[in-house]
This record gives sequence, structure tokens and C-alpha cells, in this order.
Amino acid sequence: NKKEEVTIFTEPKPNSELSCKPLSLMFVDESDHETLTAVLGPIVAERNAMKESRLILSIGGLPRSIRFHFRGTGYDEKMVREMEGLEASGSTYVCTLCDSTRAEASKNMVLHSVTRSHEENLERYEIWRSNPFSESADELRDRVKGVSSKPFLETQPTLDALHC
Repeated sequence: NKKEEVTIFTEPKPNSELSCKPLSLMFVDESDHETLTAVLGPIVAERNAMKESRLILSIGGLPRSIRFHFRGTGYDEKMVREMEGLEASGSTYVCTLCDSTRAEASKNMVLHSVTRSHEENLERYEIWRSNPFSESADELRDRVKGVSSKPFLETQPTLDALHC
């Protein structure tokens, strides 16, 4: 029962191409929602399982519970729209951060707040899919603010070029 300190991993070159390599390198049309979800589905499932788990390590002789948090980086607007289930860039709902329409955003390019979330996009997708209020297509699009397919990977809000 001899306890000794163990280093699990040390990155010899932090921020190198080796440590910052992509999870998946693929050639796929990122606007093809079905293919994208099929290719990234296993990664999303594994990531979600890890977020729900805890790793317990002995650090300094005390057990420490470690949780996993994931922050994706390097997503362009087109990819964010696909992963969050939003309509393409020609949509009336131009911003991936808030519910601004193209007309509203052009009048207010400075003051805005991040109002979209992954959970809200999932809720809006369910409304889009089921149309519980039996609305016309235009009314339904206005209600769901540009969500048109099932969001499958949470992205973290970053500054949108429209509002910079």
C-alpha cells in the first residue's frame, strides 16, 4: 500500500498542433445535417457520457472529484448553425447569439445580449417538429426564431461578426 505521486499526463509542447489536433478530420458537407450528425454522433454521445461522470483521483493524499467540461473552439458560423439546428445564413434570423432578425440587427449593431442557448434551441425544435398550436409555416418560423432541425452539439457563444 505504498502511495506515491503519479503524473498522469504532461503535454511536452502545449498549444502545439499535436495537442490541439481536431477530434475528427473528415471531408463532409457541413450543411448536410444528416451526415454531420451521423459522423459526429458517437463523439457527442461519448462527450455527454463524460460530462455526466466523475473522476476521483487522490491528490495530496485526499480524494478529489473531477468533472469534465467541454468548450469547442474554431467553429465558423455555418458549422454553429448546423450543430445548433438553425436555418442557413440567408435566414431572417441572422444572429447565432440572439433572436435578432436581419432588419433588427442592422438597426442595432452594438447593443445586444446573448439570448440563445442549446437547451432553448432543443425546445424550439420540438415546437417546430410538433407544431402544437397548428400555426402556419410563417407563424411557426417566427415562434421558433430560425430553428429548423434538431440541435445535436452545444456550442459556446462567441462574438458574432454582425454585432462587432
